[in-house]
Amino acid sequence: MARRVLGPGQKRVSAGGVAADTVTVLWFVFALFPIVWMFLLSLKNNVQQTSTYFGFTPTWTNYLTVLGSKGEQLTSVDFKSAVLTSVLACAGATAVSLVVGIPAAYAAGRWKYKGSESLMFQMLSFRFAPELMVIVPLFVIYHYLHLFDTTVGLIWVLQLVTMPLVVWILRSYFQDLSPELEQAALLDGYTRVRAFFTVALPLVRPGIAAAALLAFIFAWNNYIFPLILTDSNATTVTVAVTKFLGGGGQAYYNLTAAAALLGVLPPLVLALCIQRYLVRGLSFGAVKS
Repeated sequence: MARRVLGPGQKRVSAGGVAADTVTVLWFVFALFPIVWMFLLSLKNNVQQTSTYFGFTPTWTNYLTVLGSKGEQLTSVDFKSAVLTSVLACAGATAVSLVVGIPAAYAAGRWKYKGSESLMFQMLSFRFAPELMVIVPLFVIYHYLHLFDTTVGLIWVLQLVTMPLVVWILRSYFQDLSPELEQAALLDGYTRVRAFFTVALPLVRPGIAAAALLAFIFAWNNYIFPLILTDSNATTVTVAVTKFLGGGGQAYYNLTAAAALLGVLPPLVLALCIQRYLVRGLSFGAVKS
């Protein structure tokens, strides 16, 4: 029996491939369903918010209420101020982590000494340690230094979350760079500092973009530190979203869903703006010659 010859662009369909594609589609549906449900919940009014039916009258007033554009406010949450505070605090924490973390990662990736690996692991352990272990002494220190409920205080505590992440990510990027590049610059008369800024640093820009985005997201999603170390002047998005659950003695699940979806936009916009560097940064060093 003659075998069928596949034409250009045609692929042989197998039962295993169909099963794998089906499982992948089902997984995506399962993973995306909570987001779809949250979006639908954000379009329901106060009467329909607890119903589980897909048939309802959609309304955009929940988003106007969250942003403070609706006449009568159901809650006292200043969500726009919380978004601005989160952007400033997360951007500030990311900037501090990059300024300090990039030279630290370069040094950790280039020089080995006794105890260097233990030092790096100790730094990483700060990221793994439960935040509740340090929240009580930080609360006392912040009150003593008048940093409680301030944006500066938020920046300082959030960089504790982002700094180990930045150092560990960028350390691997600097380790993947060939030392001969900097040695050639040193032979040309460059100082170590100039070789770092003109040779090593430009080559790891994609990695810096990836580390900055991940640091911003980790800072943005932090809940415990803003909850305990702020009150009303420096409320972040993560804390503001939960306040809609109990505003005015009633739980507004529809407002909570609308606020949560709005709170996702800043990190999403940042990711879209630097996606070119992000893709290069995440794949940097994956393939070596």
